[in-house]
Amino acid sequence: MMAMAARLGSGAAAPAQARLERVRLLTGLFRDAQPREMAEEGIFSNLLEILMSASSEIEQACKDSNESVDLDTCLLLTAECFRCLRNACVECAKNQHVMRNLGLISTSVHLIKLLHGIQMKEELLLTALRCSLQFLGNIAAGNRDSQNSIWKCAFPDLFLTCLTYNDEKIVAYCCMILFTCLNSEKVRELLDPGNLTVAFHVLKVYKEQLESEWSFLIVTDHLLKCPELVKALYAKLSNQERVTLLELIMVNVNEKNPVTSEEVNVLMTHADFLAGCFQENCEAVLKLTSAADAEDEEALVTIRLLDVLCEMTSNNGQIEHLQSLPGLLETAIDTLRLTHIAGKQAVNIFTATHAMTGQEEISHPAVGFKSHLIRLIGNLCYKNKKNQDKVYELDGIPLILDNCSIDDNNPFVNQWAVYAIRNLTEHNERNQELIAQMEEKGLADNSALESMGLEIEKRDDKLILRSVRKKPS
Repeated sequence: MMAMAARLGSGAAAPAQARLERVRLLTGLFRDAQPREMAEEGIFSNLLEILMSASSEIEQACKDSNESVDLDTCLLLTAECFRCLRNACVECAKNQHVMRNLGLISTSVHLIKLLHGIQMKEELLLTALRCSLQFLGNIAAGNRDSQNSIWKCAFPDLFLTCLTYNDEKIVAYCCMILFTCLNSEKVRELLDPGNLTVAFHVLKVYKEQLESEWSFLIVTDHLLKCPELVKALYAKLSNQERVTLLELIMVNVNEKNPVTSEEVNVLMTHADFLAGCFQENCEAVLKLTSAADAEDEEALVTIRLLDVLCEMTSNNGQIEHLQSLPGLLETAIDTLRLTHIAGKQAVNIFTATHAMTGQEEISHPAVGFKSHLIRLIGNLCYKNKKNQDKVYELDGIPLILDNCSIDDNNPFVNQWAVYAIRNLTEHNERNQELIAQMEEKGLADNSALESMGLEIEKRDDKLILRSVRKKPS
Protein backbone atom coordinates (compact mmCIF):
# COMPACT_ATOMS: atom_id res chain seq x y z
CA MET A 1 0.00 0.00 0.00
CA MET A 2 2.94 2.35 0.72
CA ALA A 3 4.36 1.62 -2.70
CA MET A 4 1.00 2.36 -4.27
CA ALA A 5 0.86 5.69 -2.47
CA ALA A 6 4.35 6.54 -3.68
CA ARG A 7 3.56 5.63 -7.28
CA LEU A 8 0.32 7.62 -7.15
CA GLY A 9 2.16 10.60 -5.71
CA SER A 10 5.02 10.49 -8.17
CA GLY A 11 2.44 10.40 -10.94
CA ALA A 12 1.34 13.97 -10.36
CA ALA A 13 3.50 15.04 -13.30
CA ALA A 14 3.04 11.76 -15.17
CA PRO A 15 0.78 11.42 -18.21
CA ALA A 16 -2.90 11.62 -17.27
CA GLN A 17 -3.55 8.13 -18.64
CA ALA A 18 -0.93 6.64 -16.33
CA ARG A 19 -2.46 8.39 -13.31
CA LEU A 20 -5.88 7.17 -14.35
CA GLU A 21 -4.72 3.53 -14.45
CA ARG A 22 -3.11 3.79 -11.03
CA VAL A 23 -6.29 5.26 -9.50
CA ARG A 24 -8.36 2.53 -11.13
CA LEU A 25 -6.17 -0.07 -9.50
CA LEU A 26 -6.81 1.50 -6.09
CA THR A 27 -10.54 1.70 -6.78
CA GLY A 28 -10.58 -2.06 -7.33
CA LEU A 29 -8.52 -2.75 -4.20
CA PHE A 30 -10.84 -0.67 -2.00
CA ARG A 31 -13.79 -2.90 -2.83
CA ASP A 32 -12.45 -5.20 -0.10
CA ALA A 33 -12.44 -4.38 3.60
CA GLN A 34 -8.81 -5.25 4.38
CA PRO A 35 -7.20 -2.84 1.87
CA ARG A 36 -9.57 -0.12 3.07
CA GLU A 37 -8.47 -0.62 6.66
CA MET A 38 -4.76 -0.66 5.68
CA ALA A 39 -4.97 2.49 3.54
CA GLU A 40 -2.61 5.26 4.66
CA GLU A 41 -3.15 8.98 4.65
CA GLY A 42 -0.66 9.49 1.82
CA ILE A 43 -3.01 7.80 -0.66
CA PHE A 44 -5.80 10.22 0.13
CA SER A 45 -3.42 13.19 0.09
CA ASN A 46 -2.39 12.21 -3.43
CA LEU A 47 -6.01 11.83 -4.55
CA LEU A 48 -6.72 15.27 -3.08
CA GLU A 49 -3.79 16.67 -5.08
CA ILE A 50 -5.19 15.18 -8.29
CA LEU A 51 -8.65 16.61 -7.61
CA MET A 52 -7.23 20.06 -6.84
CA SER A 53 -5.28 19.93 -10.09
CA ALA A 54 -8.47 18.94 -11.93
CA SER A 55 -10.28 21.87 -10.32
CA SER A 56 -7.63 24.28 -11.57
CA GLU A 57 -7.83 22.89 -15.09
CA ILE A 58 -11.63 23.07 -15.17
CA GLU A 59 -11.61 26.62 -13.79
CA GLN A 60 -9.13 27.65 -16.43
CA ALA A 61 -11.20 26.02 -19.17
CA CYS A 62 -14.34 27.80 -17.97
CA LYS A 63 -12.58 31.18 -17.90
CA ASP A 64 -10.78 30.83 -21.21
CA SER A 65 -12.40 28.71 -23.90
CA ASN A 66 -9.23 28.99 -25.97
CA GLU A 67 -7.17 27.33 -23.24
CA SER A 68 -5.87 23.96 -24.35
CA VAL A 69 -7.34 21.61 -21.74
CA ASP A 70 -8.10 17.95 -22.34
CA LEU A 71 -11.47 18.15 -20.57
CA ASP A 72 -12.47 14.57 -21.37
CA THR A 73 -9.38 13.10 -19.73
CA CYS A 74 -9.78 15.52 -16.82
CA LEU A 75 -13.37 14.35 -16.26
CA LEU A 76 -12.37 10.68 -16.53
CA LEU A 77 -9.67 11.17 -13.88
CA THR A 78 -12.00 13.18 -11.63
CA ALA A 79 -14.69 10.50 -11.78
CA GLU A 80 -12.17 7.74 -11.00
CA CYS A 81 -10.75 9.63 -8.02
CA PHE A 82 -14.25 9.97 -6.60
CA ARG A 83 -14.94 6.27 -7.23
CA CYS A 84 -11.78 5.43 -5.34
CA LEU A 85 -12.66 7.71 -2.40
CA ARG A 86 -16.23 6.41 -2.42
CA ASN A 87 -15.06 2.82 -2.10
CA ALA A 88 -12.50 3.68 0.57
CA CYS A 89 -15.22 5.15 2.81
CA VAL A 90 -17.44 2.08 2.97
CA GLU A 91 -17.81 1.01 6.60
CA CYS A 92 -14.48 2.61 7.45
CA ALA A 93 -14.68 5.45 9.96
CA LYS A 94 -10.88 5.78 9.96
CA ASN A 95 -10.79 6.72 6.29
CA GLN A 96 -13.81 9.02 6.66
CA HIS A 97 -11.97 10.85 9.43
CA VAL A 98 -8.70 11.14 7.48
CA MET A 99 -10.42 12.42 4.33
CA ARG A 100 -12.43 14.99 6.25
CA ASN A 101 -9.36 16.32 8.04
CA LEU A 102 -7.47 16.59 4.75
CA GLY A 103 -10.22 18.86 3.40
CA LEU A 104 -11.58 16.47 0.80
CA ILE A 105 -15.18 17.43 1.58
CA SER A 106 -14.73 21.14 0.87
CA THR A 107 -12.61 20.35 -2.20
CA SER A 108 -15.28 17.99 -3.50
CA VAL A 109 -18.10 20.49 -2.97
CA HIS A 110 -16.08 23.16 -4.81
CA LEU A 111 -15.39 20.75 -7.67
CA ILE A 112 -19.07 19.76 -7.93
CA LYS A 113 -19.98 23.42 -8.33
CA LEU A 114 -17.39 23.75 -11.09
CA LEU A 115 -18.69 20.66 -12.85
CA HIS A 116 -22.20 22.07 -12.71
CA GLY A 117 -20.95 25.18 -14.50
CA ILE A 118 -19.60 23.25 -17.47
CA GLN A 119 -21.87 23.82 -20.45
CA MET A 120 -22.13 20.23 -21.60
CA LYS A 121 -24.39 17.28 -20.82
CA GLU A 122 -22.13 14.49 -21.98
CA GLU A 123 -21.93 11.20 -20.14
CA LEU A 124 -18.39 11.94 -18.88
CA LEU A 125 -19.63 14.99 -16.98
CA LEU A 126 -22.66 13.18 -15.59
CA THR A 127 -20.47 10.29 -14.43
CA ALA A 128 -18.09 12.66 -12.62
CA LEU A 129 -21.01 14.40 -10.89
CA ARG A 130 -22.64 11.11 -9.91
CA CYS A 131 -19.42 9.70 -8.45
CA SER A 132 -18.71 12.91 -6.54
CA LEU A 133 -22.14 12.77 -4.89
CA GLN A 134 -21.75 9.06 -4.11
CA PHE A 135 -18.50 9.90 -2.34
CA LEU A 136 -20.18 12.58 -0.22
CA GLY A 137 -22.96 10.12 0.61
CA ASN A 138 -20.45 7.48 1.74
CA ILE A 139 -18.26 9.81 3.78
CA ALA A 140 -21.38 11.05 5.56
CA ALA A 141 -22.81 7.59 6.29
CA GLY A 142 -22.87 7.01 10.04
CA ASN A 143 -20.43 9.88 10.64
CA ARG A 144 -21.89 12.94 12.34
CA ASP A 145 -18.70 15.02 11.94
CA SER A 146 -18.67 14.42 8.19
CA GLN A 147 -22.38 15.20 7.99
CA ASN A 148 -21.80 18.52 9.75
CA SER A 149 -18.87 19.31 7.48
CA ILE A 150 -20.91 18.63 4.34
CA TRP A 151 -23.75 20.75 5.69
CA LYS A 152 -21.40 23.64 6.39
CA CYS A 153 -19.85 23.48 2.90
CA ALA A 154 -22.86 22.50 0.79
CA PHE A 155 -26.05 23.91 2.34
CA PRO A 156 -28.13 25.22 0.69
CA ASP A 157 -26.41 25.91 -2.65
CA LEU A 158 -25.25 22.42 -3.61
CA PHE A 159 -28.61 20.89 -2.69
CA LEU A 160 -30.52 23.50 -4.68
CA THR A 161 -28.24 22.88 -7.66
CA CYS A 162 -28.44 19.08 -7.62
CA LEU A 163 -32.12 18.70 -6.67
CA THR A 164 -33.05 20.53 -9.87
CA TYR A 165 -30.49 18.80 -12.12
CA ASN A 166 -31.82 17.14 -15.25
CA ASP A 167 -30.55 13.69 -14.29
CA GLU A 168 -32.49 11.29 -12.07
CA LYS A 169 -29.38 9.66 -10.58
CA ILE A 170 -27.83 12.99 -9.59
CA VAL A 171 -31.13 14.02 -7.98
CA ALA A 172 -31.38 10.68 -6.15
CA TYR A 173 -27.80 10.86 -4.83
CA CYS A 174 -28.42 14.44 -3.70
CA CYS A 175 -31.51 13.30 -1.80
CA MET A 176 -29.45 10.51 -0.21
CA ILE A 177 -26.89 13.03 1.09
CA LEU A 178 -29.60 15.38 2.34
CA PHE A 179 -31.41 12.58 4.16
CA THR A 180 -28.16 11.41 5.76
CA CYS A 181 -27.19 14.89 6.95
CA LEU A 182 -30.55 16.04 8.29
CA ASN A 183 -31.45 16.08 11.96
CA SER A 184 -33.98 18.07 13.98
CA GLU A 185 -31.71 21.13 14.22
CA LYS A 186 -30.91 21.18 10.52
CA VAL A 187 -34.58 20.72 9.61
CA ARG A 188 -35.33 23.96 11.45
CA GLU A 189 -32.77 25.73 9.24
CA LEU A 190 -35.10 24.99 6.34
CA LEU A 191 -37.57 27.45 7.88
CA ASP A 192 -35.42 30.32 6.65
CA PRO A 193 -37.21 31.77 3.59
CA GLY A 194 -34.11 31.27 1.45
CA ASN A 195 -33.73 27.65 2.56
CA LEU A 196 -37.41 26.68 2.32
CA THR A 197 -36.83 26.16 -1.40
CA VAL A 198 -34.79 23.04 -0.56
CA ALA A 199 -37.83 21.45 1.10
CA PHE A 200 -40.00 22.57 -1.82
CA HIS A 201 -37.69 20.88 -4.34
CA VAL A 202 -37.61 17.65 -2.30
CA LEU A 203 -41.40 17.49 -2.45
CA LYS A 204 -41.29 18.24 -6.18
CA VAL A 205 -38.79 15.40 -6.68
CA TYR A 206 -41.14 13.01 -4.87
CA LYS A 207 -44.10 14.17 -6.97
CA GLU A 208 -42.26 13.82 -10.28
CA GLN A 209 -40.17 10.73 -9.47
CA LEU A 210 -42.40 8.44 -7.45
CA GLU A 211 -39.68 5.78 -7.33
CA SER A 212 -37.43 8.15 -5.40
CA GLU A 213 -37.25 6.49 -1.99
CA TRP A 214 -34.86 9.09 -0.58
CA SER A 215 -37.20 12.03 -1.21
CA PHE A 216 -40.03 10.07 0.42
CA LEU A 217 -37.87 9.38 3.49
CA ILE A 218 -36.76 13.02 3.76
CA VAL A 219 -40.37 14.14 3.98
CA THR A 220 -41.73 11.40 6.24
CA ASP A 221 -38.73 11.00 8.57
CA HIS A 222 -37.61 14.62 8.80
CA LEU A 223 -39.80 17.36 7.34
CA LEU A 224 -43.09 16.14 8.82
CA LYS A 225 -41.53 16.18 12.28
CA CYS A 226 -41.42 19.99 12.16
CA PRO A 227 -45.00 21.38 12.13
CA GLU A 228 -43.76 24.94 11.59
CA LEU A 229 -41.98 23.81 8.43
CA VAL A 230 -45.06 21.96 7.17
CA LYS A 231 -47.16 25.09 7.70
CA ALA A 232 -44.62 27.35 5.96
CA LEU A 233 -44.21 24.89 3.08
CA TYR A 234 -47.97 24.40 2.65
CA ALA A 235 -48.45 28.14 2.21
CA LYS A 236 -45.98 28.18 -0.70
CA LEU A 237 -47.31 25.13 -2.54
CA SER A 238 -49.68 24.96 -5.48
CA ASN A 239 -52.89 22.99 -4.95
CA GLN A 240 -51.44 19.98 -6.80
CA GLU A 241 -48.38 20.07 -4.55
CA ARG A 242 -50.59 20.39 -1.47
CA VAL A 243 -52.38 17.20 -2.48
CA THR A 244 -48.99 15.46 -2.70
CA LEU A 245 -47.97 16.71 0.76
CA LEU A 246 -51.31 15.63 2.25
CA GLU A 247 -50.90 12.16 0.74
CA LEU A 248 -47.52 11.88 2.46
CA ILE A 249 -49.05 13.05 5.75
CA MET A 250 -51.71 10.36 5.29
CA VAL A 251 -49.02 7.71 4.85
CA ASN A 252 -47.30 8.98 7.97
CA VAL A 253 -50.51 8.90 10.02
CA ASN A 254 -51.35 5.37 8.85
CA GLU A 255 -47.91 3.85 9.34
CA LYS A 256 -46.50 5.50 12.44
CA ASN A 257 -48.17 5.42 15.83
CA PRO A 258 -46.73 8.23 17.96
CA VAL A 259 -44.90 6.91 20.99
CA THR A 260 -43.16 9.84 22.65
CA SER A 261 -44.88 12.95 23.96
CA GLU A 262 -42.98 14.95 21.33
CA GLU A 263 -44.41 12.80 18.52
CA VAL A 264 -47.92 13.18 19.95
CA ASN A 265 -47.48 16.97 20.13
CA VAL A 266 -46.32 17.04 16.50
CA LEU A 267 -49.41 15.12 15.39
CA MET A 268 -51.69 17.40 17.42
CA THR A 269 -50.14 20.49 15.85
CA HIS A 270 -50.59 19.00 12.37
CA ALA A 271 -54.22 18.22 13.23
CA ASP A 272 -54.89 21.78 14.40
CA PHE A 273 -53.40 23.21 11.22
CA LEU A 274 -55.11 20.83 8.80
CA ALA A 275 -58.47 21.21 10.55
CA GLY A 276 -58.11 24.97 10.10
CA CYS A 277 -57.31 24.52 6.41
CA PHE A 278 -60.36 22.29 5.97
CA GLN A 279 -62.62 24.80 7.70
CA GLU A 280 -61.33 27.62 5.51
CA ASN A 281 -61.65 25.79 2.19
CA CYS A 282 -64.43 23.21 2.67
CA GLU A 283 -66.93 24.96 0.40
CA ALA A 284 -64.51 24.62 -2.53
CA VAL A 285 -65.81 21.07 -2.93
CA LEU A 286 -69.13 22.48 -4.16
CA LYS A 287 -67.36 23.43 -7.39
CA LEU A 288 -67.50 19.74 -8.24
CA THR A 289 -71.25 19.99 -8.83
CA SER A 290 -70.26 21.19 -12.30
CA ALA A 291 -68.93 18.54 -14.66
CA ALA A 292 -66.61 21.16 -16.13
CA ASP A 293 -64.93 21.57 -12.72
CA ALA A 294 -64.53 17.85 -11.94
CA GLU A 295 -60.77 18.29 -11.59
CA ASP A 296 -60.83 21.60 -9.69
CA GLU A 297 -57.56 21.57 -7.76
CA GLU A 298 -58.77 23.51 -4.73
CA ALA A 299 -61.64 21.05 -4.34
CA LEU A 300 -59.19 18.14 -4.59
CA VAL A 301 -57.23 19.64 -1.69
CA THR A 302 -60.44 19.79 0.38
CA ILE A 303 -61.14 16.12 -0.35
CA ARG A 304 -57.64 15.09 0.70
CA LEU A 305 -57.83 17.23 3.86
CA LEU A 306 -61.00 15.37 4.83
CA ASP A 307 -59.31 12.02 4.21
CA VAL A 308 -56.43 12.94 6.51
CA LEU A 309 -58.76 14.22 9.26
CA CYS A 310 -60.74 10.97 9.10
CA GLU A 311 -57.56 8.99 9.68
CA MET A 312 -56.36 11.29 12.44
CA THR A 313 -59.67 11.03 14.30
CA SER A 314 -59.57 7.23 14.06
CA ASN A 315 -56.63 7.02 16.48
CA ASN A 316 -57.86 6.42 20.03
CA GLY A 317 -54.67 7.88 21.48
CA GLN A 318 -55.33 11.34 20.05
CA ILE A 319 -59.09 11.43 19.59
CA GLU A 320 -59.89 13.55 22.67
CA HIS A 321 -57.75 16.42 21.45
CA LEU A 322 -59.18 16.20 17.95
CA GLN A 323 -62.73 16.10 19.28
CA SER A 324 -62.15 19.42 21.01
CA LEU A 325 -60.87 21.27 17.94
CA PRO A 326 -63.05 24.40 17.71
CA GLY A 327 -65.42 24.50 14.76
CA LEU A 328 -64.43 21.21 13.14
CA LEU A 329 -67.64 19.32 13.97
CA GLU A 330 -69.79 22.28 12.94
CA THR A 331 -67.90 22.54 9.63
CA ALA A 332 -68.36 18.83 8.91
CA ILE A 333 -72.14 19.07 9.51
CA ASP A 334 -72.48 22.28 7.50
CA THR A 335 -70.53 20.78 4.59
CA LEU A 336 -72.62 17.61 4.67
CA ARG A 337 -75.76 19.74 4.57
CA LEU A 338 -74.48 21.86 1.67
CA THR A 339 -73.45 18.86 -0.43
CA HIS A 340 -76.74 17.10 0.41
CA ILE A 341 -78.76 20.11 -0.75
CA ALA A 342 -76.58 20.50 -3.86
CA GLY A 343 -77.27 16.86 -4.77
CA LYS A 344 -81.03 17.39 -4.48
CA GLN A 345 -81.14 20.64 -6.43
CA ALA A 346 -79.57 19.10 -9.55
CA VAL A 347 -78.09 15.82 -10.72
CA ASN A 348 -74.39 15.83 -9.90
CA ILE A 349 -71.74 13.86 -8.00
CA PHE A 350 -73.52 14.63 -4.71
CA THR A 351 -76.82 13.15 -5.91
CA ALA A 352 -77.56 9.74 -4.41
CA THR A 353 -77.66 7.08 -7.14
CA HIS A 354 -78.13 3.33 -7.18
CA ALA A 355 -77.85 2.18 -10.76
CA MET A 356 -74.59 0.29 -10.92
CA THR A 357 -74.57 -3.25 -12.23
CA GLY A 358 -71.70 -4.22 -9.99
CA GLN A 359 -69.23 -4.16 -12.86
CA GLU A 360 -69.02 -0.38 -13.27
CA GLU A 361 -66.87 1.99 -11.30
CA ILE A 362 -67.55 5.68 -10.89
CA SER A 363 -64.37 7.65 -11.50
CA HIS A 364 -64.70 11.03 -9.82
CA PRO A 365 -62.53 12.66 -7.14
CA ALA A 366 -65.56 13.36 -4.91
CA VAL A 367 -66.74 9.74 -4.76
CA GLY A 368 -67.10 8.92 -1.07
CA PHE A 369 -66.93 12.54 0.10
CA LYS A 370 -70.26 12.47 1.97
CA SER A 371 -69.39 9.06 3.42
CA HIS A 372 -66.19 10.51 4.82
CA LEU A 373 -68.00 13.52 6.26
CA ILE A 374 -70.33 11.16 8.12
CA ARG A 375 -67.34 9.11 9.23
CA LEU A 376 -65.65 12.25 10.59
CA ILE A 377 -68.83 13.27 12.45
CA GLY A 378 -69.04 9.77 13.92
CA ASN A 379 -65.41 9.87 15.03
CA LEU A 380 -65.83 13.28 16.66
CA CYS A 381 -68.85 12.01 18.64
CA TYR A 382 -67.24 8.79 19.88
CA LYS A 383 -67.86 8.68 23.66
CA ASN A 384 -68.15 12.48 23.65
CA LYS A 385 -71.40 13.78 25.15
CA LYS A 386 -70.64 17.40 24.32
CA ASN A 387 -70.28 16.66 20.61
CA GLN A 388 -73.30 14.33 20.63
CA ASP A 389 -75.38 17.21 21.96
CA LYS A 390 -73.85 19.64 19.49
CA VAL A 391 -74.96 17.45 16.56
CA TYR A 392 -78.47 17.40 18.05
CA GLU A 393 -78.51 21.20 18.30
CA LEU A 394 -77.29 21.58 14.72
CA ASP A 395 -80.03 19.23 13.39
CA GLY A 396 -77.31 16.88 12.28
CA ILE A 397 -79.12 13.64 13.19
CA PRO A 398 -81.94 13.99 10.60
CA LEU A 399 -79.28 14.98 8.07
CA ILE A 400 -77.29 11.79 8.69
CA LEU A 401 -80.44 9.64 8.54
CA ASP A 402 -81.30 11.28 5.22
CA ASN A 403 -77.93 10.15 3.85
CA CYS A 404 -77.99 6.52 4.93
CA SER A 405 -79.40 4.96 1.76
CA ILE A 406 -77.17 2.94 -0.56
CA ASP A 407 -75.45 5.41 -2.85
CA ASP A 408 -73.08 4.48 -5.68
CA ASN A 409 -71.42 7.89 -5.35
CA ASN A 410 -70.70 7.17 -1.66
CA PRO A 411 -69.59 3.60 -1.08
CA PHE A 412 -70.16 2.34 2.49
CA VAL A 413 -72.28 5.38 3.36
CA ASN A 414 -74.77 3.08 5.08
CA GLN A 415 -72.07 1.54 7.25
CA TRP A 416 -70.63 4.92 8.22
CA ALA A 417 -74.15 6.17 9.01
CA VAL A 418 -74.66 3.16 11.31
CA TYR A 419 -71.37 3.97 13.00
CA ALA A 420 -72.23 7.66 13.40
CA ILE A 421 -75.74 6.97 14.77
CA ARG A 422 -74.35 4.44 17.23
CA ASN A 423 -71.82 7.00 18.49
CA LEU A 424 -74.48 9.72 18.62
CA THR A 425 -76.95 7.65 20.65
CA GLU A 426 -74.56 5.84 23.02
CA HIS A 427 -75.58 6.87 26.57
CA ASN A 428 -77.53 9.79 25.11
CA GLU A 429 -81.26 9.46 25.71
CA ARG A 430 -82.18 12.74 24.04
CA ASN A 431 -80.64 11.66 20.74
CA GLN A 432 -82.28 8.23 21.03
CA GLU A 433 -85.66 9.84 21.67
CA LEU A 434 -85.24 12.17 18.69
CA ILE A 435 -84.70 9.25 16.30
CA ALA A 436 -87.59 7.31 17.84
CA GLN A 437 -89.94 10.30 17.49
CA MET A 438 -88.84 10.83 13.90
CA GLU A 439 -89.70 7.22 13.05
CA GLU A 440 -93.11 7.47 14.74
CA LYS A 441 -93.92 10.64 12.81
CA GLY A 442 -92.70 9.09 9.57
CA LEU A 443 -89.72 11.43 9.38
CA ALA A 444 -87.27 8.56 9.62
CA ASP A 445 -87.43 5.59 7.28
CA ASN A 446 -88.09 2.50 9.38
CA SER A 447 -86.61 0.22 6.73
CA ALA A 448 -83.46 2.35 6.79
CA LEU A 449 -83.28 2.00 10.56
CA GLU A 450 -83.74 -1.76 10.24
CA SER A 451 -80.95 -1.95 7.68
CA MET A 452 -78.79 -0.11 10.19
CA GLY A 453 -79.61 -2.68 12.88
CA LEU A 454 -81.90 -0.36 14.85
CA GLU A 455 -85.56 -0.50 15.78
CA ILE A 456 -88.05 1.56 17.79
CA GLU A 457 -89.68 0.01 20.84
CA LYS A 458 -92.38 1.55 23.02
CA ARG A 459 -91.94 1.12 26.78
CA ASP A 460 -94.23 2.80 29.31
CA ASP A 461 -95.40 5.39 26.80
CA LYS A 462 -91.76 6.13 25.97
CA LEU A 463 -90.10 5.43 22.63
CA ILE A 464 -86.79 3.59 22.89
CA LEU A 465 -84.18 3.11 20.15
CA ARG A 466 -82.47 -0.24 20.47
CA SER A 467 -80.02 -2.39 18.53
CA VAL A 468 -81.20 -5.58 16.88
CA ARG A 469 -79.69 -8.09 14.48
CA LYS A 470 -79.14 -6.20 11.27
CA LYS A 471 -81.46 -7.21 8.44
CA PRO A 472 -79.96 -7.89 5.07
CA SER A 473 -80.38 -5.09 2.56
